[in-house]
Amino acid sequence: MSNPLQDFLTLSYAELEELNLHAKEQRKQRVPVEQIREERLKYLTEEKRIKAVTVLFSDLEGRLHMLDYDKKFLLKSWDNMTFDGSSIRGFTAQRESDLRLSIDWPSFYWAPADIFGPGKVLVFGEVLDKDGSPYNADLRSVLKAYADTQFAKNGYTLNAANEIEGFLFKGADAERRYHETNEFEYVNTGGYYHSLPGDPLREFIDRVAEAQRAMGFENEKDHPEVAPSQFEINYSYADVLTAADQIQLYKLICRQVATRMGLTATFLPKPVVGVNGSGMHTNVSITKGGKNIFWDPKGEEKLSKFGWQFIDRILTHGNDICLMLNASVNAYRRLDPHFEAPNQIIASAVDRGSMVRIPIGNERSMRVEVRSVGPDANPYMVLLSVFKTGLEGETAKIKNLRSAQRFLPDNIYTAMDNFLQSEWTGKLLGDDVKARYADLKRASADRCPRLLGTFVKSPEVQYHHEVYNQYLWNRF
Repeated sequence: MSNPLQDFLTLSYAELEELNLHAKEQRKQRVPVEQIREERLKYLTEEKRIKAVTVLFSDLEGRLHMLDYDKKFLLKSWDNMTFDGSSIRGFTAQRESDLRLSIDWPSFYWAPADIFGPGKVLVFGEVLDKDGSPYNADLRSVLKAYADTQFAKNGYTLNAANEIEGFLFKGADAERRYHETNEFEYVNTGGYYHSLPGDPLREFIDRVAEAQRAMGFENEKDHPEVAPSQFEINYSYADVLTAADQIQLYKLICRQVATRMGLTATFLPKPVVGVNGSGMHTNVSITKGGKNIFWDPKGEEKLSKFGWQFIDRILTHGNDICLMLNASVNAYRRLDPHFEAPNQIIASAVDRGSMVRIPIGNERSMRVEVRSVGPDANPYMVLLSVFKTGLEGETAKIKNLRSAQRFLPDNIYTAMDNFLQSEWTGKLLGDDVKARYADLKRASADRCPRLLGTFVKSPEVQYHHEVYNQYLWNRF
C-alpha cells in the first residue's frame, strides 16, 4: 500500500532497461572500477529518492544472501562494512566470525519497484577476510579473479549463457510445506510450448520476462517446457561473471514474482518423479580480440581444435566435477536415462543424453553446451569448474574418449567419493574449501534416505540448500 508521505524511487521498465544496459556495457568495455565507483557514489548522493542499497552475496552452496544498507550509512561506510560470517553455512567458524563486504560497483542494478519495492537498488558484494584479502569460500570472487587472469594473461574473454528450467507450483510456500503434503500441485498441464494467454503459467512467464528485460538481461525467448508447469526463460550470453550474477537474479526474480502471485517457483532438479526434470544447460565460449576461438568453419561440427580440447578435458574430469554441477540429493533423480538425462560422459552434436553437446553455431554463436548441470548448483562454482577444467584440466588416454561408455553417478554418495578422491577438485577449489563443500553435501545427504526410491522424500526437499530453514537444521 503506497504512502503519500513517502517519495521513493520508482522507475518505468523502459527507464530501468536503459540504465541497466548502460551499466552492462560498462562492464563489457572494462571501464575502470574507480570511474564506475565515483559515478555510482555520485548518483546515490544526488538521487534523494533512494532509501536503501541491497548488497547481494552467495554462500559456498550458492544460496543467495541479501543485506539492506541504509543509503546514508552506506555512503559513509562503503569501504568498511562487516558481517557475521559464522552464520553463513560454509563460511567461517564462530571463533573467527568477522568478515568484510566490499562493493563490486560495476555489478550494480536498478530493480523494478513492483517486485523489489520502491527506493532500492541492488549491487553485488565481494566477501573479504579480516585482513582485506578475498575470502577463499566466496566463489564469486574466485571466479572474477580467474576471468581477470585469463584476460590479462591470454587475452581470453570467458562468455556464458545459461538455460535455466524451473517449475511453478500452487501455493506460496509449496517447498517448505512439502513434508505435510508429500506432493507438488501443478498450475498448468498444457505441455511443451503450450500455455494459453492469461493462464497462471503464461502470466508468470510474462511478468518474469518483463522484469528480466528491465534489468538488462537482453531476452531471447521464453516458453513452457516439456513437463507440466515447467518453464524456461532464455536471455543472451554475457561475460562469465555477469552470467553467473544473472543466474542468481533470474532465480530471485522468479521466486519474487511467484510469491506475489501466491505460487512457488522451484529449482529443485527433479521435484516430481515421472516427468522431465529441470536442468541448467550451460553454454560457454571464449573470445580473443573479439573473435570466437571455438569457431572453425573447417573443423569437426565447425568446432575448432581448441574447442575440442576444451571438451576433452571436461569429459576426462566429468565424474570429478559432478558434485559441483549436481549439488543436491534431488539432483541425482534427474540423471535418469528415461527422460533425456544428460548422464553419458560423451560429446555429441545430436544426442541429448550426452553430458556435452555441440549446438549448431556460426562465427558468433559457436559454443560448447554442458548439459548435466542442475539448476540448484552454485553458478559461480559451475562456471569456475567448467572454464578452469576446460582450459587447464588433463586429458585421459581413453580410446574414443568422446564416445566411450561412461556414465555420471546416479546418487550423491558416489559423486562425493569421486569428488573427494580427485586431485583435480583440490586444484579447482583449494583443499580447505573442497573439504568444507564436501562436509556440507554430506550433512544434507545424511539427513535423507540413502536410496532415492521411486518418489521424492520430504527430507530431500526440506534439507535442500535453497529451501531449508535454520530452525529445521537446528532441530535435527
